Amino acid sequence: MKNDGNNEGPGLLLQIVIASVVVGGLAAYPLLTYGTQEIINAAVIGFGLSVVNVLMGYAALRLSEQRSYVIFVQIVLGGIAVRLFLMAGVLLVLIWLVKLHALALVTSLFVMYVIFLALEVLYIHNRWQTNVRSS
Repeated sequence: MKNDGNNEGPGLLLQIVIASVVVGGLAAYPLLTYGTQEIINAAVIGFGLSVVNVLMGYAALRLSEQRSYVIFVQIVLGGIAVRLFLMAGVLLVLIWLVKLHALALVTSLFVMYVIFLALEVLYIHNRWQTNVRSS
């Protein structure tokens, strides 16, 4: 996917920051008011794992953006699958071995994973459309 530097809208990293601030702000009150320290810790760790996951996805996007379409799709879709299995493995370790609060960990990880994955897909779509129009 060739990129000539014409980006429309905010970049993926800015979108990640904005989504993190918004969701963190919305989650802060119920977590701090009703959550125990165990729940808060698990939720923050789940959020952190989601951030690491999306940053790995961003790195894969940057790595693949100057490649052919076939290589781009292999890197991006393969990366999504690999990251999903890595996150599942880390999640199991954190629940079974570290004994984190399972519901808080899974909920925060899942919510942020879905949000960040949607941002990634929209970013890829917008980049592809920009590149198609400029060709």
